[in-house]
Amino acid sequence: MAESNKMKEMPVNKLMVQMGIPMILSMALQAVYNIVDSAFVGNMRVGSEAALNALTLVFPVQMLMVAVGIGTGVGTNALLARTLGQGNSKKAAKVAGNSLFLGAIIYVVCLLFGIFGVKAYISSQTVDAEVLEMGVSYLRICCVISFGIIFFSLFEKLLQATGRSLYSTIGQVVGAVVNIILDPIIIYGIGPCPEMGVKGAAYATVIGQVASAVLLLIFHIKLNKEFEHGAKYMKPDGGIIKEIYTIGLPAIIAQALMSIMVYVMNLILKFNPSAQTAYGLFYKVQQFVLFLAFGLRDAITPIIAFAYGMRSKKRIQDGIKYGLMYTVILMILGIVITEIFPGGFATLFNAGASREYFIGAMRIISVSFLFAGINIAYQGIYQALNGGVESLVISLLRQLIIILPLAGIFSVFARNGQMTVSLIWWAFPITEIISCFVGYVFLKRISKNKVDVLN
Repeated sequence: MAESNKMKEMPVNKLMVQMGIPMILSMALQAVYNIVDSAFVGNMRVGSEAALNALTLVFPVQMLMVAVGIGTGVGTNALLARTLGQGNSKKAAKVAGNSLFLGAIIYVVCLLFGIFGVKAYISSQTVDAEVLEMGVSYLRICCVISFGIIFFSLFEKLLQATGRSLYSTIGQVVGAVVNIILDPIIIYGIGPCPEMGVKGAAYATVIGQVASAVLLLIFHIKLNKEFEHGAKYMKPDGGIIKEIYTIGLPAIIAQALMSIMVYVMNLILKFNPSAQTAYGLFYKVQQFVLFLAFGLRDAITPIIAFAYGMRSKKRIQDGIKYGLMYTVILMILGIVITEIFPGGFATLFNAGASREYFIGAMRIISVSFLFAGINIAYQGIYQALNGGVESLVISLLRQLIIILPLAGIFSVFARNGQMTVSLIWWAFPITEIISCFVGYVFLKRISKNKVDVLN
């Protein structure tokens, strides 16, 4: 019970740092999976350009699988933390059990898509036979063996909800190390292992994810003693599932919209394959920076949700203040790194013909990181305070309503030669600034209606 007491009694500033650092590292390592794959694939002896383009095209589906797993986990996280804050251990056991039942359902859907839907999806974005073959091979492996990333996402949130974020980070580190070690061995064919190219990158990724999931399963069973475990708690409970997705559905939609946005951007940039590849490579760097904000958000949400369950106005206000402050610091650091070292990242990926497009995207889009990070923090605050609608609206503005029409309009000028492709990149900062203003208005309203009224 020491962890629950920590959530209740430790000063919020200290708690935010103690919980946030492991979560930030965990999310950063999750982003490393895709960066590492691209770096090794970009340095293949044959077909590296086609392989990088293939990874760009499969990335939205990888993000979508993560979205559903993490979104379900976010709902479980906030509900479990709130339930424990209320001292209801019986319901907490059902919350945890139902989340694992949902994980099994999610995996079945991913498996079926991997078997039947992959080729149609990849062919919608390219007519290049080599890119198509590589993309189908990579994505099919990731979907068929997707149970690793799905259950890792759930066990990670179960551990975070009880304050044990350090252990979720350990699991993430193990998976990342396994992936990094296996990548060159399987991709290039080192030692007795045959050279598998893009397929090798996929196998390295899923093996690392499975290793993480197994380790976190052990941690969950051994350490989460605040509630009982067992198959009986996995029996579907409509009320609990509804509560999980009342909180988690906006997070799923937010993450899924990222997938849709990347997919549509691939279609917008289809007229220029080098720019398309450059966007895919930059997006992985962008995700690395924004995942720092997502990691801190995953500390903000349970801290504020637990305080909300306790009806502690002071701890909620401290959670909002320190969450936003630390997010701003992280995003400024991200902007500095990406503005100073764009050439270094291009060299890491062996970007080739995409190099100049990649550097241009990095210099322009990274300006938006500060506002994007604040928007992500806002969404974590909304979710903790049952503000699912507000979180959904911010996601829709950032990843659909503003960004895609702007990018589409700008692409018309680029295709006609009136402007360069770099005009398209400006759609990102414009979108994040507008969304940040709307998010601030929502935060003031939620604070007035749900926090200020507490004793």
